[in-house]
Amino acid sequence: MFTGLIEEIGEIIAVDAVGDSLRLTVKGPKVTADAQHGDSIQVSGVCLTVIEQGVAADGAGTFTADVMEQSVRMSTLGGLRPGDGVNLERAARVDSRLGGHIVQGHVDGTAELVSVTPHDNWKTLRFALDPALAPLLVDKGSVTLSGVSLTVSSIAPAAESAPWFEVSLIPETLTATTLGALAPGDRVNLETDILARHVQRMLQFTDPTANEGTPA
Repeated sequence: MFTGLIEEIGEIIAVDAVGDSLRLTVKGPKVTADAQHGDSIQVSGVCLTVIEQGVAADGAGTFTADVMEQSVRMSTLGGLRPGDGVNLERAARVDSRLGGHIVQGHVDGTAELVSVTPHDNWKTLRFALDPALAPLLVDKGSVTLSGVSLTVSSIAPAAESAPWFEVSLIPETLTATTLGALAPGDRVNLETDILARHVQRMLQFTDPTANEGTPA
C-alpha cells in the first residue's frame, strides 16, 4: 500500500528481458536506504518487489525487480530504457500520515497527455483515457498518475465520446516528480480510486450492463 507521495525520482540502470517479462534495475538512494529483499517499492505507479540490491557506480543504492507480462502490457514500464527517470515510493508504514490517498500500485491502464496549459506558478494537464475507465473518475476525486496522488480538477461530461480529465500541478509536483517533464503524446500509468472500482464491481451483479473496465 502506498500514499502517492513520491519520495524521489530514480534512474533506470538496466532493463533485461526475461522470457515474456522484464527485470528492471533502478537507482534510488532514498528508497534503498532501508530496503530489504521482498519489500514493495512502487515504480511510476506500479508496485514491484525487491529481489536484489546493489550499488551503482556513483555509490548510490540500487534495487532489482521483476515485471510480469501483464504489468508490461498494462503500463509504460515496457518502454523504459537505461537513463530514464521514474517516480519512486516505498510502501507506507502503518504509523505514517496518509498525505495522499490509498494507492495500491495496481495500474488500470495508461492515459495520454493531450495538452499542457501553463499558469503563473502551476500547470494544467489534460489526459485522454480509455472510455472503459472514464466511469471510475469523478470531478474532485483522487487519481494516481505514474505513482503520484492527484486530484481531478476537471472532467469530460459523461456523454462525451472521447473522454478526458485534467489535473493541476503545483511547482512542488512539477519538480519533485517526472510529471513536470511530460509533453503532449507522452503516456502515464493510471490507477483509479479503489473505492470506485469496488462500487463498479458490485453494480455489475445488479446491472449486467454496468461498465466493467479492464483493471490490471
